[in-house]
Amino acid sequence: MTHLPHPTASAQGGPARSALRARLAALRGPGRAPRPMDSRALAALAANPGCDRRALLDSAGVDKAALAGALGAPSGFGRSQFAFARGHAFESRVTADGGAELVRLLCSVTGRTPPVATALDCPDTTGEGPAGRRARTLRALAEADEAAAEGRWTVLLHPMLELDVAGSPVCLEPDAVVVTPDAVRTIVEIKSFSILDGSADPAKVGAAARQAAVYALALAEAGGAVADAALLVCPRDFSNLPTAAPLDLRRQRATVRRQLARLTRVEEIAARLPQGVSFDPELPPDRLTAAVDAVPATYAPDCQSGCDLAFHCRERAREAGEPGVLGRATRAELGGLGTIADALAAARAPAPPSA
Repeated sequence: MTHLPHPTASAQGGPARSALRARLAALRGPGRAPRPMDSRALAALAANPGCDRRALLDSAGVDKAALAGALGAPSGFGRSQFAFARGHAFESRVTADGGAELVRLLCSVTGRTPPVATALDCPDTTGEGPAGRRARTLRALAEADEAAAEGRWTVLLHPMLELDVAGSPVCLEPDAVVVTPDAVRTIVEIKSFSILDGSADPAKVGAAARQAAVYALALAEAGGAVADAALLVCPRDFSNLPTAAPLDLRRQRATVRRQLARLTRVEEIAARLPQGVSFDPELPPDRLTAAVDAVPATYAPDCQSGCDLAFHCRERAREAGEPGVLGRATRAELGGLGTIADALAAARAPAPPSA
């Protein structure tokens, strides 16, 4: 999946949106381009909707990996170049025929008859910048609906979609979207992990489903019918040949939609910060630490699998005795007891006299 920058303020229009963009640019630091927010980041953010820190930093496009390094708590995240090259090669092979293989795989899991080559369209979705690409994608989707009325199939490779997250628009680029002759749009997720004997790593499949759910929500914003299941395309066994499986998105879509709706709007979080706050990694460590600590975080151990700032937040949570360091379930069970010390004190207190 190609990562793309946030759309510009002018492209999105409106004085309020332009002011928000300027504020977020100031938080990143002078001259720093925004880091893209992709479906992985959105899925991780939706899993922890109470974390204002992540919501603000991701919406501002702050490089959290560089920030964590400057704070002295690097995450160590990263994807090997070998895995990246393997995934790119597999995706190129699957999409080299203009989407015909993707349509064949979709038909194999839905029981439909694959179309002849002349009944399949693969329109160009390129454009100037994210705004241009999104405009071209919207036109291509409208053209796909017209083609569907004539019994034709359409495959959009790397279309550009948009989803509003906490009041800030985010550009998203799924691997592909297939529009069937009944005008139903299906998200396609192409992954390089293997499906062995009909099964795959549940954790990887779950992550793919969460990402596909984010794409499905963005696709729904463009209008039209979106399929309840995405198409997961992976190498079969130990070969480089593609195979496919459906991903039921109904539960994931509802969960992601509900969790994103719980996010505090970005402008509200930014408005609570003191003037002059910046997350520029070039700042002195003490000033940078104060800036990060000015934004409330909601740490839990599973943050370590998806957030570059997890180790910094863990250290701060331990220092404060926050129950989140013991897990989300423990934090929820302790209710109004704000610290581990409070919980221990309550447990050791003498029992109140009976009625």
